[in-house]
Amino acid sequence: MQTLVEIRAAAPGGPRPLSARAAGAMTTDQVLSALAAPADGLSENERVRRRQLFGPNAIRTHKTRLLPVLLRQLRSPLLLLLAVTAAVSFFVGERTDAIIIGVILAASVGLGLINEYRAERAADALHERIRHRAVILRGGTPESVDLAELVPGDVVELRAGELVPADLRLLSVTGLRCDESVLTGESAPVSKSVAPVAPESPVAELVSCALMGTVVSAGRGRGLVTATGTTTEFGRIAAGLSERQPETEFQIGLRKFSMLLVWVAAALTTGIFAVNLVLQRPLLDALLFSLAIAVGISPQLLPAVVSTALAAGSRQLANCKVLVKRLVCIEDLGDIEVLFTDKTGTLTEGRIEYMRALDPDGGADGRTRLLGMLCTDGVISGETLSAADPLDTALWASPGAPTATVAKYRRLATLPFDHERRLLSVLVSDDRGEPSIITKGAPEAVLARCPRIPAAAQAVLDAEFAAGHRIVAVATRRADPAATALEPADERDLTLCGFLVFLDPPKSSAREALSRLSGLGVTVKILTGDNPAGALHVCRELGLPAEAAVTGTDLDRLDDRQLAECVKTTTVFARVSPEQKARIVRSQRAGGLDVAFLGDGVNDALALHAADVGISVDSATDVAKDAADVVLLEKDLGVLADGVVAGRRIFANTMKYVLMGTSSNFGNMFSAAGASAFLPFLPMLPSQILLNNLLYDSSQLAIPTDHVDEEQLARPARWNIGLIRRFMLIFGPISSAFDFATFGVMLWLFHADETLFHTGWFVESLATQTLVLFVIRTRRSPFFRSGPSTPLLLAACTAVAVGALLPVTPLAADLGFRPLPGAFLLVVVLLIITYLGLAELAKRWFFRTPPSVATQRERTKGYRIRRRAARFNAKAPRNRRPGHNHR
Repeated sequence: MQTLVEIRAAAPGGPRPLSARAAGAMTTDQVLSALAAPADGLSENERVRRRQLFGPNAIRTHKTRLLPVLLRQLRSPLLLLLAVTAAVSFFVGERTDAIIIGVILAASVGLGLINEYRAERAADALHERIRHRAVILRGGTPESVDLAELVPGDVVELRAGELVPADLRLLSVTGLRCDESVLTGESAPVSKSVAPVAPESPVAELVSCALMGTVVSAGRGRGLVTATGTTTEFGRIAAGLSERQPETEFQIGLRKFSMLLVWVAAALTTGIFAVNLVLQRPLLDALLFSLAIAVGISPQLLPAVVSTALAAGSRQLANCKVLVKRLVCIEDLGDIEVLFTDKTGTLTEGRIEYMRALDPDGGADGRTRLLGMLCTDGVISGETLSAADPLDTALWASPGAPTATVAKYRRLATLPFDHERRLLSVLVSDDRGEPSIITKGAPEAVLARCPRIPAAAQAVLDAEFAAGHRIVAVATRRADPAATALEPADERDLTLCGFLVFLDPPKSSAREALSRLSGLGVTVKILTGDNPAGALHVCRELGLPAEAAVTGTDLDRLDDRQLAECVKTTTVFARVSPEQKARIVRSQRAGGLDVAFLGDGVNDALALHAADVGISVDSATDVAKDAADVVLLEKDLGVLADGVVAGRRIFANTMKYVLMGTSSNFGNMFSAAGASAFLPFLPMLPSQILLNNLLYDSSQLAIPTDHVDEEQLARPARWNIGLIRRFMLIFGPISSAFDFATFGVMLWLFHADETLFHTGWFVESLATQTLVLFVIRTRRSPFFRSGPSTPLLLAACTAVAVGALLPVTPLAADLGFRPLPGAFLLVVVLLIITYLGLAELAKRWFFRTPPSVATQRERTKGYRIRRRAARFNAKAPRNRRPGHNHR
């Protein structure tokens, strides 16, 4: 078998390589000796020394660098071609034009660089706030540290739901099983042991080692760190993979929009270049003019506008306690139509309170309480419990808990809880030395292992579940005196002792949050491992419509077609396994809806991967946070509603720029193409076209600050290339009509020469395409029923003012301008008012179809299939990168 990875270890003779195979085959004492680490952990000084020696436990770092961002700005072929053409112009004597074009290109690239760099820094700040931690031993005492701080020689504690933070040589295990699919592709968890099957066996290292990036699916263990960062097997593989992330729907839409512009620009550029050659104009002038047209029709600062919007949105969401792993995921939040969520901590307070212990007949029972306290996989130290789940913690912390009596028992073995058995068992010995097995867990699972069940037990359960309580059943039996370990097969022939009753009250803010989500067109559905009666009780308390619940047993009887019908009408799914959760999510997505899943446990990872948008919380297990696209700093549906609104606001503002840019730019460039066919000179110099485009685009950078109408936030909106194309073909000619009216005024009324013509059209085209934003930005009446934000108003007016004043500045001659007659400016004002009025009428006609109908039309089958394919690609195991250093 090939050696898994080379690691460096701090040995007495200095750092030396130690293979994972060697570590797997060595005894614990040999490994400890090789790493010079005591069994109870490293001292702080030694950890600092090793951190300096080995570096951080990180595979890659999230650190924004200026140069890569700059190179992304320069990769536009049009911009590069214009830069080359400007250089050629300089060397053939057209130095003024070359310098002007160079300055304009530099300003355009600079604006994009500044905004994208700021957006990248915003993403860095988000990564800084999403942390993974590991529990290590320091002087024998457990301590939580940042995952990046681990060094070879650290002793790490492992629990179910955690990612293995480094390559480990296991020192002790209790029912430990790891999901190693991220490395091997095998879906079945692998059972782990301390002693290898045989030292010379190739599988020895696999059963006695836990590898970075794998997931603890059940049990617990303790291991010695033998490799960190890129020296791990996971790091070796990840280092050879591309950093390129799969495209989101938002990015797919941007790409398709860009391709539309490429075709339009290619057609216009080729036609204009051919016309100018036929008219025997200078080749260089024709080339420059054609390229300027191509750049003019493309919204060059679209990436900057999108980056600015996403960066601003990320800051708003961070203030709302919502963190996104990638900025483009913000827009995906706005697409959510169905939200699947668990119940605990989302609809309930997540604050478990112990209420009482009952015998099978419903009477108070102290023995059941004692047995429930003994049956735990937490750490019992004297009369205290640590590292336990919330139910056990609540039970031990309750008033009157018999902690002193628990100390009289000795735990001999533990069979940890897992989501298949839904049980936890311990082997204990009392003060007389008599061993017994105690099992507790989901009532259905416990009762199934009890041959005889008292008649009243089911009625007691039904009454408690109907009251919305959480119930844990407790059962026991005598054990073989020679027993030292437990297996699932030992959970049999049990005698029911009673029930532990807990309360998790509905969250006070949940009703309002559910109402907000409903108003946003988001349907909330519950996926829970709890009893169906308890889940329905909580839904009724919060006003969430739910007539009946479907259980996991019911789901097993449904084929895919029947499940699809069931998902449409069901709100609550109870007692569902992790695989069933993922199946439900996939079935809902197959119906053509955008699905989000909110979960925080290891059993939620499959559903998080299956959803369009996986959402977790900062207190979730590592595997859940790694599988999620969005992390909430507070498990509250109200916080999620804020994220949905922010995503829709960002998309709405981005579409304002897209519709504005394509229609106005297309109109202006179409006008230039038409004018060049009959004018004896170019209708506008290449440098003037670029300057016009730069001033216009600069004013649009304030669009992310704009207000968005409530009706645009009420439902999801998506890219619709057909709508963009129709908008361009309708509003572009309207803009061109007024351009041609300006041409007529200049030529026939003012007998304009070449310079005056250039100046007049520059001022008119900049004013019309900038000010029409106030009409297009809303489907309401502009200014009266929907006013723009102050930054947008100031930016647009400033751009128009700069364009109007340039002809009277000292730069006018160099730019090819001259002062305009006052009468012409008055005509321009009248043309602008008329144009804006006509644009308003055209807008009302264009959007006469109700938005809900338009939204339905956008949902074509092919679009949905492509979206789901992109999403499934995005949910590949690439998300599991525990070694990333987020600093």
